[in-house]
Amino acid sequence: MPPSALPRDHRYTWTEYRTWPDDERWEIIDGVAYNLSPAPSTRHQAIVGNLFASLHRHLAGKGCRPLMAPTDVRLSETDVVQPDILVVCDPARITASHIEGAPDLVIEVLSPGTSTKDLREKKWLYQRAGVREYWVVDPLELYVQRFLLTRDGRYGEPEIFGPQEAVPLVVLDGLTVDLREVFEWSPPDAETRSL
Repeated sequence: MPPSALPRDHRYTWTEYRTWPDDERWEIIDGVAYNLSPAPSTRHQAIVGNLFASLHRHLAGKGCRPLMAPTDVRLSETDVVQPDILVVCDPARITASHIEGAPDLVIEVLSPGTSTKDLREKKWLYQRAGVREYWVVDPLELYVQRFLLTRDGRYGEPEIFGPQEAVPLVVLDGLTVDLREVFEWSPPDAETRSL
């Protein structure tokens, strides 16, 4: 039975989540069910595709595996998410049906319906679960906020990267992602700049 037909004050679990219809997309954060409808915009999906392609190309044969939504990530019995992109470097976390435990890297591309949750509930959840590097990508304003887990188990202040920059991935030594390719961005021409 889908969560929309169940009491809103119920705390949902992984066990219940596994019984929900495959044609619906949901996440559970601290037992609260979040519907992932409607589908993301084409701009959102293009950025997700560009990011995934860059990670896939650079990680081929290196032991870490990039995955994209919809891939279930079970962080606890009451926390199940489907990040836009994730990278897992521990093969023991990858099961046939889902990821068990915290990925090394999570990337969420903002959508109007999910931006608050990505910046509040999910950021807190990823910090608590031990996701070492968390990116929030704004597809309209063309920037990335990168949060890194500090020694005290908290995310520090975000680093901000613009569309003309390359972002080094801290958890994936030696890999950088060129945001010009991700955002399909080119600088304004000299004539436009002089106006």
